[in-house]
Amino acid sequence: MGFYDDMYEMERKKRRESGMGKTILTSVTSAVIGGLVVLLMMPAISKTGYVNTLEPSTVNAMTDSAAGSTVVAQPISLNVDTATVRAVEKVEKAVVGVINIRRVNGDWFSQRQQSVESGEGSGVIFEKVNGKAHIITNNHVIDGASQVEVVLPTGEKVDAKVLGADSLTDLAVLEIDGSKVTTVAELGDSSKLKVGEPAIAIGNPLGLKFSRTVTQGIISSLERSMPVDVNEDGQNDWELDVLQTDAAINPGNSGGALVNIQGQVIGINTLKIAREGVEGLGFALPINDVKKIVNDLKTDGTLKRAYLGIEPYDLVNVPRYHWKETLNLPNDVQSGIVVMSQVAPFSPAGKAGLRQYDVITKLDGQDVSNGAQLRKFLTLNKKAGDSVDVTYYRDGFMKKTTVKLGSQPEQN
Repeated sequence: MGFYDDMYEMERKKRRESGMGKTILTSVTSAVIGGLVVLLMMPAISKTGYVNTLEPSTVNAMTDSAAGSTVVAQPISLNVDTATVRAVEKVEKAVVGVINIRRVNGDWFSQRQQSVESGEGSGVIFEKVNGKAHIITNNHVIDGASQVEVVLPTGEKVDAKVLGADSLTDLAVLEIDGSKVTTVAELGDSSKLKVGEPAIAIGNPLGLKFSRTVTQGIISSLERSMPVDVNEDGQNDWELDVLQTDAAINPGNSGGALVNIQGQVIGINTLKIAREGVEGLGFALPINDVKKIVNDLKTDGTLKRAYLGIEPYDLVNVPRYHWKETLNLPNDVQSGIVVMSQVAPFSPAGKAGLRQYDVITKLDGQDVSNGAQLRKFLTLNKKAGDSVDVTYYRDGFMKKTTVKLGSQPEQN
């Protein structure tokens, strides 16, 4: 039985070896036939685009690289000419640096005053007439300066004259020698802006070291109002109407240009919200508002406002007790402007019959809630000699009168 078993195992081994040989022969034959088929069909497959054949030079390069030789990459030159690039090229040389120079006391030994740079900002050349160039910037950029210098795109510094400035609107106009000015910015139309359209900010963030830095974003909002308390008495003196953008605006960008995709200036960058965790909240004065104010600043040196002749106080700042007990206001009156002091009899308000403790709620039919809105209405909509219809409450009754406005008295 053992012999049988040995022979059985030998027969099984022979059968296995014979089967493996047949399998190998079949596989080799199939591979050869498949390779020939692919080789014959390669031209047709290549034309379909599914397989890219290598050119001889490419094959050689790969072979050389594999062999250890050095392959030198050929430089590629791109001609980038986008709408953003063209917009920047159109206006960037009209954006300048503005340096605020102040006189300060010297050290303890000399006791003499000396001039020092106290701040840097930006400006936009918007006009060149009679050999002079005129520049828009923010009032806070040049505020308190004893001397102002403008840095041209070439890096050259020239002396500037302040033609006019206004703290409430935060605008100022400078004048320099125009002989070296090569580019004047084109002022656009901010009334045609749309939320979501591109916006490009150009200025000098963090000083002249980063002069004419360009950042891009979009117009985030067309209707933002930012309260301004100039004298820091807790009451807002003005409300700035501003454009909101997410284009990066940093300290030093103030007074610089916000530009549309056509290279037109649509706003003057003025402020941002700088708070931990807050990004992309920059604001610019709409260029249409700027145009109205700049002409007066350039001509008169100040913004001449129509004069009503009252001392306004916001009703919301009056204790609720006095709303009823002193002012006798109806329950539906929740905001307005209180005439806080005695009204001069020969002032515009006095001539129209307004008195102390009257509460003004409307001007020409438009609601006014605080003194900032009153000043803004008179500045942007009226001039000396115009009339305004005033709606007010006295002793619980609504009344109306018409005031002929005067000129704002000049202040030292």
